[in-house]
Amino acid sequence: MFRSVLAGCGAISQKHIDALLDLKDVTEIAAFCDTDIKKAEAKAALAGGRVYSDFDEMLDKEKIDVLHICTPHYLHVPMAKKALERGIAVVCEKPAAISREQFAELKKASENAPLGICFQNRYNESVVRAKALLESGEYGKVKGARGIVTWSRGGDYYTKSPWRGKKVLEGGGVLMNQSIHTLDLMTYLLGRPVKVSAHTANEHLKKVIDEEDTVFAYMTFSDFTAIFFATSANPVDSPIILEIYCENATLRIEGNTLRVKTADGATFDDFTVKAKNGKSVWGTSHEKLIREFYSCLSSGKRFPVGIDSVTDSFDALMAIYDSAERLDETAL
Repeated sequence: MFRSVLAGCGAISQKHIDALLDLKDVTEIAAFCDTDIKKAEAKAALAGGRVYSDFDEMLDKEKIDVLHICTPHYLHVPMAKKALERGIAVVCEKPAAISREQFAELKKASENAPLGICFQNRYNESVVRAKALLESGEYGKVKGARGIVTWSRGGDYYTKSPWRGKKVLEGGGVLMNQSIHTLDLMTYLLGRPVKVSAHTANEHLKKVIDEEDTVFAYMTFSDFTAIFFATSANPVDSPIILEIYCENATLRIEGNTLRVKTADGATFDDFTVKAKNGKSVWGTSHEKLIREFYSCLSSGKRFPVGIDSVTDSFDALMAIYDSAERLDETAL
């Protein structure tokens, strides 16, 4: 039986708690930690476990096998390092890091214990099926792609949080926060880009945040190109669109549905996944990712969404920011 603890008791932590409660035969929740002790107490009242307001104290006092990190972005790497260097396995929310220096530190620390990054949308049935189809070569080579994220985030979303909207703490805006999952799926399904040319802007939150609320990237892969667009200035949260153009078909992931349109006009629209709980913008597969993480811990197998598997998407993210800052094309 594993002993698990959670750092950060905000909204996203509930997805981790639900997954852990479903794994009650595998692990027990030993403790919660949050600088706002009332948040930790509220979670413990529902799921059991002791409460802490000091992260280091929790590490010192608890016998921990797995740490779940659900804290603000700037704390991900410092907390993960402390745990990994003690031999504690870590499941960390996205982003893995907010700078190249942090990413390198995390990669080094992950040599000490297993590390999983929550890119849970890789586990959506629509994505699993799309990847299998692409790898089969059934529809020929990829000829191009587009990823579109048009969501709505107003000033209140940022002003009610002491860390959101501040680049030094969040690492970036709509790219680092809202659309990072879609960028990750593009590299997961299409491979590593060779270079990017990008632009960022703050279109509707100029006096609220010091980050981008809109981003466009032209991405060059080895033998095709793709476009990526994301904004938080949309009036509503629209379904994410990821469309991949192959020689003999178009694969379209919209929300949690995969639709394939073949050259002869035939289509199928089968792979729809409904979220068990939580908001649809978080994706539907935290439970699947976390379950596999613990399965790998038990069996000794390598967890597939570790630091090496997210390197391409992290490098693409950093290259987009670099290109936008330099107003020039950036190679990966």
